Amino acid sequence: MEFKTFKKLLQAHVAAMLQEHTCLYQTNTDKDKLWEVYFESFPAGTNEIYRKRKEFDCNCCRHFLKLFGNVVTINDNGDISSIWDFQTNDSKYQPVIDQLSRYVKSVDIKNVFVTKVPNFGTDKSHELNNGVVHAWEHFRVELPKQFVSNSDKSEASLIGEFHAIKDVLKRSLEEISKNAIETVLDLIAQSSLYKGDEWQQILTQFIALHQKYHNLREENKDNLCWLKAVKLGGAIGKIRNHSIGVLLIDISKGMELDDAVRKYENIVAPTNYKRPKAIFTKKMLEQAENTATELGFINSLGRRFATIEDITINNVLFANKDTLKQMEGGVFQDLEKETTNNVKKFSKVEEVEIDHFIKNILPRTTSIEVYFEDRHIPSLISVIAPNDKKSPTMFKWNNAFSWAYNGNITDSMKQRVKAAGGNVEGVLRFSLQWNEDHDNQNDFDAHCIEPNRNEIYFSSYKKPKIAPSTGQLDVDIIHPNKDQVAVENITWTAIDKMQEGIYTFFVHNYSHRGGRSGFKAEIEYDGQIYAYEYNKELRQGEVVVVAKLKFSRQHGIEFIESLASSLSSKTEWGIQTNQFHPVSMCMFSPNYWDNQKGIGHKHYFFILKGCVNNSQPNGFFNEFLKEDLMPHKRVFEALGSKMRVQPSDNQLSGLGFSSTKRNSLICQLEGYTSRIIKITF
Repeated sequence: MEFKTFKKLLQAHVAAMLQEHTCLYQTNTDKDKLWEVYFESFPAGTNEIYRKRKEFDCNCCRHFLKLFGNVVTINDNGDISSIWDFQTNDSKYQPVIDQLSRYVKSVDIKNVFVTKVPNFGTDKSHELNNGVVHAWEHFRVELPKQFVSNSDKSEASLIGEFHAIKDVLKRSLEEISKNAIETVLDLIAQSSLYKGDEWQQILTQFIALHQKYHNLREENKDNLCWLKAVKLGGAIGKIRNHSIGVLLIDISKGMELDDAVRKYENIVAPTNYKRPKAIFTKKMLEQAENTATELGFINSLGRRFATIEDITINNVLFANKDTLKQMEGGVFQDLEKETTNNVKKFSKVEEVEIDHFIKNILPRTTSIEVYFEDRHIPSLISVIAPNDKKSPTMFKWNNAFSWAYNGNITDSMKQRVKAAGGNVEGVLRFSLQWNEDHDNQNDFDAHCIEPNRNEIYFSSYKKPKIAPSTGQLDVDIIHPNKDQVAVENITWTAIDKMQEGIYTFFVHNYSHRGGRSGFKAEIEYDGQIYAYEYNKELRQGEVVVVAKLKFSRQHGIEFIESLASSLSSKTEWGIQTNQFHPVSMCMFSPNYWDNQKGIGHKHYFFILKGCVNNSQPNGFFNEFLKEDLMPHKRVFEALGSKMRVQPSDNQLSGLGFSSTKRNSLICQLEGYTSRIIKITF
């Protein structure tokens, strides 16, 4: 075989490699030794002296081997192939390329092959000898444009970047355990990790790579890291260096899950129906009875509290063990069998949206307790059923069930602050509110003195300025309108930057304009709101200290002194506020039972053990009724008020939240993990 034919076989093999792969690599060969292997591997008698030098002693070919002779590709199993891995069926050249292949693959990969030139080697050279021009063939390879870099960065810089990704990727695969990845993915699936969904796809890819890596032979693991460093890039390649990587490493090292997630969070985290009372007369009631008779709804009018026996399993999202015993069959028995006793203790995670809670957390949960706050009193809910189970439904949906909330709800201070542009999602919040009765146009100012004596108040608002602790006054009302409820707000957004020590919150009457009433204030930390009310007049320049508290990252806040707070427990519907209460059932409102959609707003009900509505709610409301009853809406409004639900200890009552109203609920969950979450609506 002539060298020209041998060269074409090499070129064809390299072209095939380039079609199958998107990146080339170089092994850590010694350039001089590589040439030596080539030169000395020709069989005896095939590389004889030609004139002064041996036939294959060629400077052009030597240069090619030094630049391109150690190029390889890597497959998905970490196996490498060199440019010399092809067959010639020639006794002279085959031993040479076999030895070259063996040497090139005997050493580790050194770098990604990066080049800005498309050609390697010299195709031909010409020699004039005795008046005759002789053409000499040499090694030459031409690379497709996708293998040629057009980056502004140097080749060495690009190679260094890939090398760095590969090194971090290998450390990640070695130091992060499979259990840690699975734990974090589980938290993300439950929406229990702040911004965790941003990492879900990356971690899903990483765990697949992790499993593949640890199933490979030791000699192939490094090669796989080189391959993936190019294919996956920095997001996965350098996952160890990202915030999620810190969490993964800490869990892999055995850190308590609580502590690991808290550390992660420190890195990344910085109302219902308004029921007017119906006004009705005796004549209206008579008309209502006649209308109900004509429409066939007489037996539908009588209403009572719904009970467990009324509810079908397919309309229940969750039921605890006690409730399961009263319900026969269904998916809950299957769920109980799937629960595990291998509980990870985990008490604090980021906020969870209600739809994610239902989809990802409830299926893994065996016990729920909710924290019933004072502000939830208007959210108390009862499910109402017809006295006659066989009576036709008067409602827009396909069942005869309805619900009733506990009175009206007004805008909360937190909602007013947010409407005024204040941040209510921080770590710590101090809000001030006054002029609720439109009788106080004084200029009240919210102040806080931090542990280092830095004072946050209107002066810092005007600059504007954010304290190093991230504390900022972001709402400042100077001249309240007569019809405006005035608010001010100070929020801290990063717990890791907050100073540990004493925080003093107070209200200053900067300008007295005749207002005789006082103010209300709130301090919120970790989802818990402490409400205060000061009912006395503030004189010009008077200062009223709302609270002094001690803050530490380990223990949170501890009140040293304060005005009387409404956090003290009170009893409503048989349950005490500011305490946890067990949930018997979770369900949608009846207008979304049986997979109905789009029939009014969706509500989420948490039926509480021991919760008993001691009032007599309306049996139904006009917004529930079918359209053909609307011409008689005043009659049915009066009738709904008249047909009140009679008291009963056996009822389904608890907390309800509308999908159209912003709210939140703190829950303590047991299941695969034990933790406290904050559900947002």
